Amino acid sequence: MSFGLNFILYMEYNNLFYYILVPLLKEHLYIVQDVLYIRQNNDYYRGITIETRKVQQTGGSTYIISLPKPWADKVGIKTGSRVTLYPQPDGKLIIDPIHDSPPIKRCNIDVTGKMDDVLKRDIIAAYLVGSDIIEIRAERILADQKNIIREMCYKLIGPEIIEETAKKVVIQDLLNPDEISIKKSVRRMFLISNSMHMDAIRAIRTLDYDLALDIDHRDDDVDRLFLLIAKQYRSVLRGAKLPDAADTSIDEYHDFRMAAGPIERIADHARKIARVTFSLKDPIPEDIMSMVEKTSDFSRRIVEDAIDSLYNFDVDLANQVIERVEKMSPLIAKLNEASLKIESSKAAVAMGTVIDSIDRTGDYGANVAEIAINSSMTRQK
Repeated sequence: MSFGLNFILYMEYNNLFYYILVPLLKEHLYIVQDVLYIRQNNDYYRGITIETRKVQQTGGSTYIISLPKPWADKVGIKTGSRVTLYPQPDGKLIIDPIHDSPPIKRCNIDVTGKMDDVLKRDIIAAYLVGSDIIEIRAERILADQKNIIREMCYKLIGPEIIEETAKKVVIQDLLNPDEISIKKSVRRMFLISNSMHMDAIRAIRTLDYDLALDIDHRDDDVDRLFLLIAKQYRSVLRGAKLPDAADTSIDEYHDFRMAAGPIERIADHARKIARVTFSLKDPIPEDIMSMVEKTSDFSRRIVEDAIDSLYNFDVDLANQVIERVEKMSPLIAKLNEASLKIESSKAAVAMGTVIDSIDRTGDYGANVAEIAINSSMTRQK
């Protein structure tokens, strides 16, 4: 950093808790009458009113800048207050005021007349917006409603019931977001979904109903991680600091959030494959089962390599993954043709579900590979 370099201090919309320092020498940033404009794909988007500060030097080795007083007053910064500085991989520096007790976000839900999926969706929505306390009320909360509430607390990472009466259930999110890394969460999602896919094929071969049931339960673990990632990403969009800012940029955070979607759907298809086991009374003929295993392994390796390309910013490997998806089409066609020879019509229909899920798993691997290419390009900018 050279002495005297100008910096922009700017804020996210509707958020006054963070200022980010960005060097003015950015080709995609323009300032017109103290308003920041961002250039993207030859279009210009109006940002927010900004202020500039010139870096000063004191003591011969320390650089200093002044903070805007309106912002400091808004967030409660006074003489002697402490702030936290978060250097970002892309050169930005986030200034975060340190508060002893951050404001608690509350969400109230009236569950009168709400049951099943309607109630579940309300609880998930309250969780995703980052509520610390979710208070569920009704003139009388039914036993079935309480069972759904408990079920949702199990299916979400962090929320726990801390108070329960006939008219009220209070849920508190006990998770510390700083302890969760999005890269580790996505990796964990992949490992679970990959093992689900392998075990689902094994369950069909051996007609192992207990293993098929276990796969169904493991899908809940993937869903929990997916919802946690979605919640954290929404929080970051609202201006919260990155939980793993030391080694993850905002661009990477976006890319891994995008990759979590296909992985979650891969787990869903592994569950669909496993559920086919319950509709089979007799083993699948050996020749067809061998084709299923071969095609399944081909599809699964596509996903494995796609994940490797994402974490290693490997464009060449990502392109190879996409090309291999096209090569899987003949295998799927031969498998569909072979499944028609199964004597039991019910088993033939069930195998159609398995083949479709294997095919879609490879497609989702290609989606992850495309995200890996985009992520690599972003890293090179």
